[in-house]
Amino acid sequence: MTDITTKDDLLPATGWGYARVADRASLPEVNSSVAVPIGGSWMRRLLAFAGPGYMVSVGYMDPGNWATDIAGGSKFGYTLLCVILLSNLMAILLQALAARLGIVTGRDLAQACRDSFPKPVNYALWVACELAIIACDLAEVIGTAIALQLLFGIPLIGGALIAALDAFLLLLLMNRGFRYLEAFVIALLIVIAVCFLVQIVAAAPPVAAVLRGFIPSSEVVTNPEMLYIAIGILGATVMPHNLYLHSSIVQTRAYPRTDAGKRDAIKWATTDSTIALMLALFINASILIVAAAVFHENGRTDIAEIGQAHELLSPMLGLGIASTLFAVALLASGLNSTITATLAGQIVMEGFLRLRLPHLARRLLTRGIAIVPVVIVTALYGESGTAHLLVLSQVILSMQLPFAVIPLVYFVADRKKMGKFTIPLWMSATAWLVAAVIVALNLKLLYDTFLG
Repeated sequence: MTDITTKDDLLPATGWGYARVADRASLPEVNSSVAVPIGGSWMRRLLAFAGPGYMVSVGYMDPGNWATDIAGGSKFGYTLLCVILLSNLMAILLQALAARLGIVTGRDLAQACRDSFPKPVNYALWVACELAIIACDLAEVIGTAIALQLLFGIPLIGGALIAALDAFLLLLLMNRGFRYLEAFVIALLIVIAVCFLVQIVAAAPPVAAVLRGFIPSSEVVTNPEMLYIAIGILGATVMPHNLYLHSSIVQTRAYPRTDAGKRDAIKWATTDSTIALMLALFINASILIVAAAVFHENGRTDIAEIGQAHELLSPMLGLGIASTLFAVALLASGLNSTITATLAGQIVMEGFLRLRLPHLARRLLTRGIAIVPVVIVTALYGESGTAHLLVLSQVILSMQLPFAVIPLVYFVADRKKMGKFTIPLWMSATAWLVAAVIVALNLKLLYDTFLG
């Protein structure tokens, strides 16, 4: 563990508390490591910038999404599709803002907080973000363990312990280069998309009912049980650590650090993340649609666990390979989420605390923290306990969202910090509205949980 910045390395800076002289780069081992063409066709430039958006999109279709989407689809049919759509639109805006912050300032969100806020505030934000990463890791461990059980019959406790070994996967890929890491992530995303494309074609849901599901319903807010799952979907979709991650990995591109270069990088990075998040929307909606078409339409509104869905999917859908495709996609989702959560953990720790842990130590630490509650809950309550733990982890994630969203919007709307790249008034108003909706929904959930 090393302190990568000292007081002597800091100088006063306009708009920021301090500017780093040494080790100012986020993820210094891969910062500006991916070449981008100067000029050339738009497709060539888009491909050069493509990658960070897909890595961010992983967090929008991790095992936690599966639990909330399956529970929402089986119990309430297509009604919560509007929540998935709204969450995805929020995600597109917030990830674009995170990319802008990283490209313009050369800081990730954690570094920006460290350079702007007093130490007590930074420590509080760091703790909140670490809790979010642990909750995300919890979902990954459970999802990976369930997938290993479904595919190979490995007990959940054994699968959770095996999940710790994926710490070595990130090390292997990072040593090969950041493009190899991105290629691995995109390959697994394609596997997930193909698996669900087959299932949704086989399910043949009624198009009219699906389209109606994308229209917002007041019942989402007035029904406490529906609101609980809705906020779980929100927490599983708009993930706080993704904002830290995206603001860092967009800086892996070797774009010119000039005003023109930054403007160009913002355009392509935003395009990349928007396209990737539309893929995430398709996968999230597909999970809920399949659950609604197969389970809800046949009266099985009690399906809330991934294991139950896997067991009943093939016989109820009439497609023998459906359950296997479901489990393969779940395993791919768990592996992918491992990579992004690990990187986010590194960015957060280095950004807030100026501490750098070896990647393997960091991964084993976070995995260990996540594995302990999984093993305990599985031993005490069995598979049903892990299902409740999975949905709860997504609600915890949602609770942490304001602590990442509010600082992000504050930074990109501040002309002293962003200069000519400050977001326009209409975008600032929209971003603050999104932050207000997130805070309001969380307060409503807390009231219903403890006082309602």
